Amino acid sequence: MRNKLTLFCIGLMSLMSVNTSAQDLYKTAHDVPMVQLNNGILMPQFGLGTFLQPSDEVCEQSCLTAFKAGYRHIDTAHAYMDEAGVGRAVKESGIPREEIWITSKLWPTEYGEGKTLEAIDKMLKRMQLDYIDLLYVHQPVGDFVGAWKDMEKAVAMGKVRALGISNFDASDEVFRTIMDSSRVKPAVLQMECHPYAQRLAMREKVKPYGIQVECWFPLGGAMSNGALLKDPTIMAIAKEHGKTPAQVILRWHIQEGFSVIPGASNPDYIKENIEIFDFELSADDMAKMRALNKEERFFNMPLSEKAKAYLMHELPD
Repeated sequence: MRNKLTLFCIGLMSLMSVNTSAQDLYKTAHDVPMVQLNNGILMPQFGLGTFLQPSDEVCEQSCLTAFKAGYRHIDTAHAYMDEAGVGRAVKESGIPREEIWITSKLWPTEYGEGKTLEAIDKMLKRMQLDYIDLLYVHQPVGDFVGAWKDMEKAVAMGKVRALGISNFDASDEVFRTIMDSSRVKPAVLQMECHPYAQRLAMREKVKPYGIQVECWFPLGGAMSNGALLKDPTIMAIAKEHGKTPAQVILRWHIQEGFSVIPGASNPDYIKENIEIFDFELSADDMAKMRALNKEERFFNMPLSEKAKAYLMHELPD
């Protein structure tokens, strides 16, 4: 069935005119648009991030709430310790597997040729899945080159559909290393991105490779103390459209062409976040949102500190 869906998507893409995008031709439930990755696969542009879910059981319920609300894209990671909950929700939802996009991430202690293939098998077992739609190297520390070689093997084996790099905006060196050493090129780059940190330079860097940008902390994250949600410009645009500040921010992400994965466990927020496909920001609105850019990130741990902390932290299977 997965192959049939891929063939359908490829056929659909071949019908496009030069000025037509994947979003115009194919949408998933709740009018969520798709983005075409550089390997030809279509991915739902909007999804649920599961970072900081209170527990694996809560994550399961969050995913089920999301599925009922129209979400078809779930982003998890081994480090989040909620992959099993995601997998249970996929099975309990009753939604055909090929209609759901599942993303997960390998931890640095799982990197290494030979070692990473075993970690991928364990990941599939945790989620009770036959394949993962998108698999990331979670952090650019340790033997991510060796990990990537095994990830490429997993793609050839049908265990993974697309590969991505998470937090490889950390330095030009790590980005160049992965690009130079990879046979299967990254399809997605996940990084912190929101109206206060629009990451213009990094967006230009990945553009020649057709790498899709996916945003974590799209609303600023907990450590922002709600700064974006209280921004006067965003609040004014929200009032004009009869929407919440969060919905305006997420709509900005969509119209910028990003894939966006806001995290939430509160059922009301999960439902609120996806109610963004029934309005559009005007050109003036978008200009005002772009003018908010300060390239001010809320998470700023140096790469050297990440290497020390992450490589010492082993995760249970």
